Amino acid sequence: QVQLVESGGGLVQPGGFLRLSCAASGIIFRLYTMAWYRQAPGKQRELVATITPGTSTNYVDSVKGRFTISRDNGKNTVFLQANRLKPEDTAVYYCNVAAMGTNYWGQGTQVTVSS
Repeated sequence: QVQLVESGGGLVQPGGFLRLSCAASGIIFRLYTMAWYRQAPGKQRELVATITPGTSTNYVDSVKGRFTISRDNGKNTVFLQANRLKPEDTAVYYCNVAAMGTNYWGQGTQVTVSS
């Protein structure tokens, strides 16, 4: 079965950085677009970034220039490098893939930006 396991979240001060990872199994990873979403308390889940099999990337406006999505097909892993973090980046971050007609999600990793 498809599994997505996120890691790398934590508590960081404003202006700091984190690198989130998502290890995928159960899919031919290199064939799929991977995505990071986030959900802040009381808000809807928001698409943050995507990366295609050809490594084209897309970002929500609020993170452009600060976040970078990348992938390592040899390790079946997608990354989100989050720099210059702001308090409004506080959320649970989820890895996502749409594969074989189903939307799959990881368990999420908490990112808290606070002084």
